[in-house]
Amino acid sequence: MISVLARTGLDALVLVPGANFRRVFNKDFHQMERPLAVIVPRKGEPVAVVPHLEMGSFAPIGFPGKVFPWRDEAGYMGAFMAAGEALPQLRKSTRIGVEGQRMRVFDLFALQQALPGAEFVDIHGEISSVRLHKTPAEIELQRKAIQISEAALEATLVEIKVGMTETEVEAILLRNLFSHGADGLSFAPIVAAGDNAAKPHAHARPDYHLKPGDALLIDYGGTYQGYAADITRTFYVKEVSDYDRAFYETVLAANTKGREISRAGITASDVDDAVLTVLEQSQFAQFCRHKTGHGLGLDVHEAPQIMRGNKEVLEPGMVFTIEPGLYRDGESGVRIEDDVVVTENGIECLTSFPRDLRIVG
Repeated sequence: MISVLARTGLDALVLVPGANFRRVFNKDFHQMERPLAVIVPRKGEPVAVVPHLEMGSFAPIGFPGKVFPWRDEAGYMGAFMAAGEALPQLRKSTRIGVEGQRMRVFDLFALQQALPGAEFVDIHGEISSVRLHKTPAEIELQRKAIQISEAALEATLVEIKVGMTETEVEAILLRNLFSHGADGLSFAPIVAAGDNAAKPHAHARPDYHLKPGDALLIDYGGTYQGYAADITRTFYVKEVSDYDRAFYETVLAANTKGREISRAGITASDVDDAVLTVLEQSQFAQFCRHKTGHGLGLDVHEAPQIMRGNKEVLEPGMVFTIEPGLYRDGESGVRIEDDVVVTENGIECLTSFPRDLRIVG
């Protein structure tokens, strides 16, 4: 974190529970009604405000500064004020960075009271940059999460039958994820059939039964030691029309282009432009809705964002998704998503689940 402070010129930064906290301290804490915050000054020792009930979990991280625990009956404000008094150099005419996409409003209000006169600025991207380049150990954990998830999907597909509801398929998938070794979910799975597959972030329906000819889009992922898989495959139930086959093959061509072009030295915008151009030059151009992908790690959505206009250069160790999709409102949708890591010589595709059109049920 000191390197982040040096780059930004700020006087301090604050970490709250989340992926950045876990990456720095190798420990995960829940965000709840009890605030937990670590203040890291450019000079001097850091301080931490910690709920008393979390002290048993916090102590083993070997925190190098002073800890101010607080109990429910006393409230957290006294601990924040004590932390502020322990950091007199930050109480006025200072600029302090926070995780704008993670910190809650009441956390910020407490900090403002404890450190009056300080200006708080959002440096979420700069703080998260510590996770941008995955270590070999992190990539292995991500690889394991993906292997578990792919095995779970294969086990799920053999159980799918015409007439099942989307929620029944979802339940089978969840059972298989945990039985194959996932220790959590990257996100709530998307299991969407027929017209529901046209919604990129659909919810499984308990009252829709799979019919022959339906597209069945499954976007899901399990975690392993906190690292996330994020995979999408689209299948067809019993049969597929020629039109839907062409629709599917167009998405597959865009996915293939993304995997072919990605490498160190080009920008995230270059990848997105190449993938979207395949879709935009097809007969289905009007059904294109979103960018190509996003970074993946302890968070299921993190940097780099694979989108036009993002001139961030891809570098070895970056992990991201390639997930083009086409969506016909009220009819059907297709998305094919892979997870890749940039290497010195190109990319390695961490996902290996077949992409060829597959009939299930």
